[in-house]
Amino acid sequence: MKQVYMDHSATTPVDPQVVDAMLPYFTEKFGNSSSFHSFGREAAKALSAARHKIADCIGAKSNEIIFTSGGTESDNLAILGTVGQYAGVSHIITSVIEHPAVLNTCAYLERIGHEVTYIPVDADGIIDIEALVSSIKENTVLISVMHANNEIGSIQPIREIADIANSKGIVFHTDAVQSLGKIPVNVNDLGVDLLSISSHKIHGPKGAGMLYIKDGTSISPIVFGGGHERGLRPGTENISGIVGLATAVDLAMQRYDVDSRHLLDLRNSLIEKTMATIDGVRLNGHSTKRLPNNVNLSFRSVEGESLLMMLDLKGIAVSTGSACSSKSLKASHVLASIGLAADFIHGSLRISLGRGNSMEDIDYLVSSLQEIVSRLREISAL
Repeated sequence: MKQVYMDHSATTPVDPQVVDAMLPYFTEKFGNSSSFHSFGREAAKALSAARHKIADCIGAKSNEIIFTSGGTESDNLAILGTVGQYAGVSHIITSVIEHPAVLNTCAYLERIGHEVTYIPVDADGIIDIEALVSSIKENTVLISVMHANNEIGSIQPIREIADIANSKGIVFHTDAVQSLGKIPVNVNDLGVDLLSISSHKIHGPKGAGMLYIKDGTSISPIVFGGGHERGLRPGTENISGIVGLATAVDLAMQRYDVDSRHLLDLRNSLIEKTMATIDGVRLNGHSTKRLPNNVNLSFRSVEGESLLMMLDLKGIAVSTGSACSSKSLKASHVLASIGLAADFIHGSLRISLGRGNSMEDIDYLVSSLQEIVSRLREISAL
């Protein structure tokens, strides 16, 4: 059976070059980077090289890179670490469509007495700037808004938000987990103080990520132990994973022009062919200010779970929403936030393309959708 993977926003296959770069650090180069002997020095050298490589790719300095286990930990460290710098009740601003790694961290802060304002978005999933400005208080210490949404792909005006935050002396964090490798990510151009990245979204290994912390931005650790990663992320470094992360970031930058054009061609073809051949379909997210690999579609009078399972029987892997919460069967908070009607919310699919997809894959998906949607609507009670 034909196998077509179109769930790259959930995770990506590890690039063979990344695997090759990592392998020695499982075997002959297995040292602890904190050890003083030759094995440790070799690991420390790899750690330093990875830090410099990633910093160069995103316009940062090497001392501004802190390695973590992934995007979720980076988001937690950014938010909890910033709030931990202040005594008393802090106020945090975020958006209603953030990843659960941000929303659940903010919910925790509310439970222990801090204030959080959740800024609405418009029908395209773009944050309301006027609402953000009007929500700023004297005790606002952090604004956290994602670079691009993981479900509908909408890209936020990060530079504009950064300028607002900077003018008020507020720390600004962005989750760039979905955007790196698909759209430009340069910390100086974006103007952010904190930025999260995850390896497994860009053909790197799972369990590796990083947090950019701009010079002069102070955060507190949320895990305690030794002095690793400037004391902000104690624990023996995952050298193989960090080497894999750095290699994946480097390859993403090298392939950016080719990959982004390829993904954009596939994305636009998929949208055009689906909308032209199937009635009652809606594109969710901004039509142009969206990730080049993201297509989020809603099909009226069709259950998304049924659609997903029938596509899976044809060898096509997609998602009904965020992979981190798709097993809950709860309605997407992102789709609800953009005002989507319930019948469209429950009939939604997130299709996220990768460098290995082809136009043949697009045609196979569209023809499969035509067949399955027609069949499901015939038996639907909706």
